[in-house]
Amino acid sequence: MTAGSLLGALALALALTVPPTPAPAQSPLAEAHALVARYHEDPERLDRARDLLERMLREDPQPEAFVFLARIYLAWGDVRARDREEKLATYERGREVAKRGVELAPRSADAHLWYAANVGRWGQTHGVLRSLFLIPTLKQEIETILELDPKHPQGHGLAGVFYLEVPALFGGSLEKAEEHLRKGLDLDPHATNIRLDLAKLLIKRQRYDEARRELRRLLGEKNPSSLPDYMAKHRKAATALLESIEDKS
Repeated sequence: MTAGSLLGALALALALTVPPTPAPAQSPLAEAHALVARYHEDPERLDRARDLLERMLREDPQPEAFVFLARIYLAWGDVRARDREEKLATYERGREVAKRGVELAPRSADAHLWYAANVGRWGQTHGVLRSLFLIPTLKQEIETILELDPKHPQGHGLAGVFYLEVPALFGGSLEKAEEHLRKGLDLDPHATNIRLDLAKLLIKRQRYDEARRELRRLLGEKNPSSLPDYMAKHRKAATALLESIEDKS
């Protein structure tokens, strides 16, 4: 055996006998992000992501984890909750964890966003007219988000839904709703939740041709800002809306 082949054999033997260095463990927050990124393939991934962060936050109260957990609760209530009561309890828990995120990071626009989103979804589920007491809270949160980040697409999207759903007598405005929804789409053209809400507004204003265009564009989206939400929620809702206005002009 030549010296070169002997060295090669020794190197191979060493490689086979020395155990590989283990990869660094993924943090619970990173693991939760990975699970949520593909929850449309298996909605139970939301359960695992939620449980991971609930356990983590008992020992390590990171504001980013509270904020992401609030986002998980919103998605869980939308796609996993089995009935109205379970939805209400889920959005309430989302509100609680988001509020903790706001307390730890008061200048985080995302913390305020997911707090307001859970409050708003609770109100939608409970009934808009029975949730009018939430209007001052939602209005203040929207103002805070857009003060902290005037170019926050989802902040404008949230404002659009607020003005769309609140009765005019209590501050709702279809004009303001459209302004904010279009601003949100200008900032993020791939935000399919905002495009879906714009279509709802256009239907409410009986602008059916425009609504159909927005819905078809949504259904043809190749690069949605949130793939799991698009696949699990937005495509189905857009298809149903498009069918509902098929014969309207």
